[in-house]
Amino acid sequence: MQDKEDSVSESLAAASSTLTAPPECADEIFLEGPRSRFAEFFTLLRVMRDFLRGFRTLHFVGPCVTVFGSARIQRDDAHYDLARKMGAAIARLGFTVMTGGGPGIMEAANRGAKEAGGRSVGCTIELPSEQPANAYLDRCVRMHYFFVRKALLVKYSYAFVVMPGGAGTLDELFEAITLIQTAKIKNFPIVIMGTDYWKELIGFIDKMAQRGMIAPSDLSLIYATDSIDEAIEHIRTKTIEPFGLKRVPRRRRHLPWLGERGLSS
Repeated sequence: MQDKEDSVSESLAAASSTLTAPPECADEIFLEGPRSRFAEFFTLLRVMRDFLRGFRTLHFVGPCVTVFGSARIQRDDAHYDLARKMGAAIARLGFTVMTGGGPGIMEAANRGAKEAGGRSVGCTIELPSEQPANAYLDRCVRMHYFFVRKALLVKYSYAFVVMPGGAGTLDELFEAITLIQTAKIKNFPIVIMGTDYWKELIGFIDKMAQRGMIAPSDLSLIYATDSIDEAIEHIRTKTIEPFGLKRVPRRRRHLPWLGERGLSS
C-alpha cells in the first residue's frame, strides 16, 4: 500500500514540476524521455494550450506569406535591406507578412510590411537566452514549443520566403519542402533569396536530384532569385491565381469572449 502511495506521490510531483517549469524549458522537458503518465498528460495540456493560444491570435490575420531568416543579421547588412523591401512588396500584394517575430531578417520583413501600410504578425519562441519580439508587429504570439511554432508558421501561409540564416532557417526550409513533397500541404511556392549565400545549398539540392535522393520534379518546389519583382510575380502566379485569393472588404467576425482578436487592414 505504501509503495502505491509513494508511486502516486512521485507522479503528482513530476506532473507539478511540468506545470511549474519555466516556459523556456518546455521543449527540454518534453524531449527528455518517458516520464510518468501524469506528467505526460500535463505536458499534453501545455501543448494544447500553446496551440489554442496560437489559434486565437492568428485565426483572423488573413492569408500570410512567411519569411524565414536569421535573427543575427544586422540592420546595415544588405540582406536586411532585401528582406525589408520584400516585406513591403508582400504587403502590397495583399498578404500578411508572418515571421518568427524576432530581430534580424524577421524584423526587416515585418518592418517593410508596416512601412508599406500592410499587416505584420509574429510567432515567437521562449528561449533560455531572451529573444525579444521586434517592434513592427500588429499581432504577436509567444510559444513554448518549437514544433508548435513551426506548425503555426506553416498553417496560415500560402508562400514561404527563405532569406539567409542558420540551422533554424534550414530546418524551416526543409520542413516546408518536405510537407509539400509529401502532399501534407498544397504546392505553395518557396522562394529562396540571397542566392550568393545559398548557392552551395542550391547546388547540393541539385546533387540530391542527380543521385535519385529526390525526384527531379522536386527541384521545381524552390525558386531562387534576388529580384523582388521576380519573387513577387512567382508568388502571385503560384498562389493568387491557383487558389482564387482576392481582397475582401470585410473580415470574418471574431468572438472576443473566446479570446479572439481581429486584425485591422
